[in-house]
Formats: sequence, C-alpha cells, structure tokens
Amino acid sequence: MITGATSGIGKACAQQFAAGGYDLILTGRREERLLALKQELEQAGDIQIHTLCFDVRDREAVHAALEGLPAAWKKIAVLINNAGLAAGLASVSEGDIDDWEVMIDTNLKGLLYVSRQVLPWMQAGKKGHVFNIGSTAGKGVYPNGNVYCATKHAVDALSKAMRIDLLPYGIKVTAIHPGAVETEFSLVRFKGDAQKAEAVYKGFVPLEGKDVAEIVFFCAGLPPHVCINDLVVTSTAQADAHYFHKLI
Repeated sequence: MITGATSGIGKACAQQFAAGGYDLILTGRREERLLALKQELEQAGDIQIHTLCFDVRDREAVHAALEGLPAAWKKIAVLINNAGLAAGLASVSEGDIDDWEVMIDTNLKGLLYVSRQVLPWMQAGKKGHVFNIGSTAGKGVYPNGNVYCATKHAVDALSKAMRIDLLPYGIKVTAIHPGAVETEFSLVRFKGDAQKAEAVYKGFVPLEGKDVAEIVFFCAGLPPHVCINDLVVTSTAQADAHYFHKLI
C-alpha cells in the first residue's frame, strides 16, 4: 500500500513495486491520476491494483476507505507512508497558519491515521514492513523551513517509536530521509509558481523519485532477519538539509 501515489516518490514506488510483481493498493487525492496509473501498471504486468481516493488529512475518510477493503486486500505486506508536502517558506513570525495546518495534518496526522488503521492487520499476521518517507529536513533545519522541518522531525521520532512498539510482532520499520528530489514538491510549496520551483533544482543534479523507489524496494527485499532502520539519502551535491554545492 502506497499513500500519495499519484506523483513523485509515491508514483515511482508504485512503478518499482509493480515491476517487482507486487499487487498494489494506491491512494491519493486525484482520482484521474490514480486511475491512469492503475491502467498503466496493469497493462505492463500481471498484477492487481486497488485504488482508494481520499485525503490522508480526513480521519473519517481514511477509516472508511480502509475498512471498506475486501478482506484479502487487508493482508498488507508493505506500507509506504509517502503522502506529504511543504507549504510556503517563511519565518515563524510571518508564516501562514493555514500552511502550518496543512503540513501538520498531512505529514504527521495523516501518517498516523493510516498507520493506526493498517498496523493491527500486520500485527495479527505477525509480519509486515512499514516505510515512513521522511526528509533531510527531519535531521536538520534550514532557514524558513520551521514547521515543515518540525513535521519531518516528528516522522523521524515516530519511526523510532514504531520500531519499539512493533518489535514483538516481527514488523520492520524503515525511515527513508531523502534530500532534494525533483518532483512536484517545490511547485506545491510555492503554490504553483513554476519559476520559483525550477530555481530550487538549478545548478546541481538532484535525486529523482525513482532513486528513492529503488532504495525502498531494496530494503523491502532483504531477508526476514535484516532491517535497515534509518537511511538518509541525498544527491552528491547535497551535504544535509541546508548545504548544497551548486554550479551557478
């Protein structure tokens, strides 16, 4: 099951796991994109895909969609908590509170809503693998990143807590913290301002969604007794959440 599967890392994970023969539950807010992705992947391989259109911020919608799954689809082997975003880039004293609410509700509460629904199913089977897609912003902070960084720090902490809570059930938890990935991320952050979004990735070669997807797939394929708990991945031109080497 992959949340936020209609673009970026989520879509790349869907393509990677489909190529690996996994049946998929794909969730997202944009139904047309979900259905187009379902068609693309089913035509490419002998797999089954179930789509669920909802916003992870909506607690009741999450519950209804997942409870409504047929019993066979509730046997989830891998959960990729990918849905997330950044909204705005401003100091705390000038930040848009609506942006804060969106980031907290999506990046933190949405992850919790989905996990709370799926984890009991994994516990019942005493197996499973949870991937939480964090960020280098969860390992450090950068100017004007305040609330976004705070939500990703929370994802880091929750991942550590999940490992402890799920240890008796043999469930793996892996937190993947990517640096700059050229997706729709910056376009969303800057409210559709393409010029600002493009400037973020100029002067260096950023990660692509497929780079992260390949890492997730590798981790999911490790032997049952091996778990990569925490992984930070950046492009060669990025040192941490703040420092880049740009040739411009």
